[in-house]
Amino acid sequence: MVPVRLTGPRLAMREYHHTEGDVDALHALFGDPEVTRYLPFGPRDRESCADQIELYLEQAMAEERDTYRLAVTRLDDARDPQDAPPIGLASLTLGTHRAADLGYVLARDHWGHGYAGEITALLCDFAFRTLDLHRLAARVDVDNAASARVLAKLGFRLEGRARHDQFKDGVWSDSYHYALLADEWPGPDGRWHGNGHGDGGRGREPGSGG
Repeated sequence: MVPVRLTGPRLAMREYHHTEGDVDALHALFGDPEVTRYLPFGPRDRESCADQIELYLEQAMAEERDTYRLAVTRLDDARDPQDAPPIGLASLTLGTHRAADLGYVLARDHWGHGYAGEITALLCDFAFRTLDLHRLAARVDVDNAASARVLAKLGFRLEGRARHDQFKDGVWSDSYHYALLADEWPGPDGRWHGNGHGDGGRGREPGSGG
C-alpha cells in the first residue's frame, strides 16, 4: 500500500491507524446521533468502530484499490499531521467509467468553521488530479442544507431528486443528487489546489454527511 496523504490550508488527510486514539475518534463521530443523522446508519458502539477501521485498512491494502476512507486532521493539532487526532472522515468510492461517490463526516465540535468545504475540495483535487477520474457524485438528504451549500459552492450541479431512496429507523427519505465533472474543476477559487499523494487506485462510499 502507498499511503494517501493530502494537505490543505488547515486540514490534512491520512490513512486510519488501528490505534486507541483513532478508534476513539471514529467512535466520537459514529457514536453521535447528530453526526449520523443524515448517514445510512444510526449511532455505532466503539467495538463496531474498531471493526470499521480494520475494514478500512483491508480496503487500503487491496491490490486494485477502489475504496478510500481517510482520517481528517487539523494541521494545528500536531507537528506531524500523521499524529494528529482525527476530527472527521472523508471517503471516495470508485465505480465504473472513471466515476466515484464522494462523502465526508465531521465531528460536531468542528461544524461551522468551513472545514466541510476544504475536505470536499481536497477530495476533488485527489480524484481529478491524482486518480484521473472524470465524474464525482454525492448524495445529500433533502434536509441537509449545509452539505448542499458546500457542494453548490464548489461547483457541483444538482442533477435531480430521488424519492424515498433511503429507509432508516422506519422512515423513508428523499435525497438530492449532485455531480461534478473533471473539466468543471479548476479548484474552489480557481487557483487553490491541495497537495495530494496517492497510489492511483480505485474507491467507493455513500454521499455527504455531517
